[in-house]
Amino acid sequence: MDHFHYLDDRLHCEEVPLDHIAQAVGTPFYCYSERTLRHHLRVFQQAFAKTPHLICYSVKANSNLAVLDVLARDGAGFDIVSGGELQRVQRIGCPGNKIVFSGVGKTREEIRHALKHGILMFNVESRSELYRIDSLAGELGVKAPVALRINPDVDPKTHPHISTGLKRNKFGIAFPNALALYQDASRLPHIQIKGLDCHIGSQLTTLSPFVDALKRIVTLVSALKRDGIALSYLDLGGGLGIPYDQSLTPPLPDHYANALMDELSGFNLTLILEPGRVIVGNAGVLVTRVEYIKENEDKRFVITDAGMNDLLRPALYDAYHGIQPVVRRFGREEEVMDVVGPICESGDYFARDRLLPAFLEGELLAVRSAGAYGFVMSGNYNTRPKVAEVMVRGDRFAVVRRRETVEELLHHESLFRP
Repeated sequence: MDHFHYLDDRLHCEEVPLDHIAQAVGTPFYCYSERTLRHHLRVFQQAFAKTPHLICYSVKANSNLAVLDVLARDGAGFDIVSGGELQRVQRIGCPGNKIVFSGVGKTREEIRHALKHGILMFNVESRSELYRIDSLAGELGVKAPVALRINPDVDPKTHPHISTGLKRNKFGIAFPNALALYQDASRLPHIQIKGLDCHIGSQLTTLSPFVDALKRIVTLVSALKRDGIALSYLDLGGGLGIPYDQSLTPPLPDHYANALMDELSGFNLTLILEPGRVIVGNAGVLVTRVEYIKENEDKRFVITDAGMNDLLRPALYDAYHGIQPVVRRFGREEEVMDVVGPICESGDYFARDRLLPAFLEGELLAVRSAGAYGFVMSGNYNTRPKVAEVMVRGDRFAVVRRRETVEELLHHESLFRP
């Protein structure tokens, strides 16, 4: 469910017409619905209401401060993967005991910063990281709370670039090595074992990979208990998909929760869930303007002012995003076309060979389901400033990140002349 809808043939975000926002801030821009964010988080919280849990929103999905603030005010914690993301959640006042720190390459300074902030736990990805954390915690005179991220070698049946639970992926500790490393961790003087972490990938559209991974994980939890290593938390990551293409019907959060809790009957653990895309994906759109219509023999191109630097997912993953006119005109024909951007790359596209309404030069388009991994993955290729981000609340909107300027980009560079 989201709060983007047509009213009087104009696409609205909540009660605000998107063309009104375009007139005020220009194009392209990202637009987020606060009401949708809050609804999606609430549905996820309600799905796990019967068991002790903490929802730690995955900051990497969309790290805008206004988005984080909305979720924090509604009770979310946060899953971070960098020191920069830690500073973001600190900026909105999130306490350390609602933060988990994931990622394979934590630097010494990032670990020190997290220890000083008193985070709930590190999701440790390797033996080397475990020993580094122990050493730095000793220097600070504290005990570091940790969970080991275990790689269960389960195929998530998703795009290879967002698969994380196979033994060929860089993430986590191989399942056969997990028990021995937990035993080592229990002997380190500055480590406090708090939990176990498992995350197998992103945009999963069936429950079976989650269940298969959990079946392996609970055998390890039982073995640890027999060894006298008691856990308080089980972090099952995120990964639940959203329907980019309406032909896909990913499981609902309550079905997901029921499947997990069926496998955890009898275990006294607090669950940590790290949803990202399922919270914010359908809460955002990218609004762009058609600059040109180009015919090339039997090919029709709709050229927009947004490009792959603004929304990378189609170029990176061949990802599908729905595309709609901001102002609907009944009776217009549909045509097969490519919707492309201005970047000097053949991979710069939002749709290929897709049947869409016959768009006109100058009209506004909305690229749907762009709230997750949209702006956060954008860049300045072709010296293109990053676009504005807008948040809508009811009948009001605010710019929550202003559009960059070329002057700001050039400010960070200098000449090297004799």
